[in-house]
Amino acid sequence: MDSATSELTGRTPLVDSAETGLKIVIVGGFGVGKTTLVKSVSEIRPLNTEEVMTQAGVGVDDPAGLTTKTTTTVAFDFGRISLNDRMVLYLFGAPGQERFWFLWDRLFSGTLGAVVLVDTRRMSDSWYAIDRLEHHNTPFVVAVNRFDGDPAAFSLDEIRQALSLPAHVPLLDCDARVRNSGKHVLISLVNHLHELAMAREMTP
Repeated sequence: MDSATSELTGRTPLVDSAETGLKIVIVGGFGVGKTTLVKSVSEIRPLNTEEVMTQAGVGVDDPAGLTTKTTTTVAFDFGRISLNDRMVLYLFGAPGQERFWFLWDRLFSGTLGAVVLVDTRRMSDSWYAIDRLEHHNTPFVVAVNRFDGDPAAFSLDEIRQALSLPAHVPLLDCDARVRNSGKHVLISLVNHLHELAMAREMTP
């Protein structure tokens, strides 16, 4: 895609010098902000499979505490972000409803690392995501998406304890709506993956 085409479509071309493509999966509970995070950081128009929530989901999906949510992901979201001239992240946002959890194991295939998004109003929704990532031995970071009007405002130490997160798992705050905040989460994941790789190399 040349620069003229890029200007017309509003999309960013993939640079010729890119050498490394990393698959990253974003997981978490229903309505935690996975689609929002992919949209906010993707440098291309993201692919998403959002559908309007209807009466068919009543009694199946649990929208408790999500009063403004009107759509939901039914397959996955896809986006792309270039961290530098040589490293590109391919982002896959997994659906959060329990009825779509069977897709997660397939999405984890070939995944280098993951982001677990947490909503402190529905913290228990994060447990399954963490369990599956640990089962697959997939490195991950945990990002707390701070929603407006969240009355709990738990500290990161309290959240780490509630989720039984080991000390080596990075835990940070974020706002999924803000590009720089989402990018910081992804950079934190890449740094974590680099540290794990260096530790393996140093192990005799």
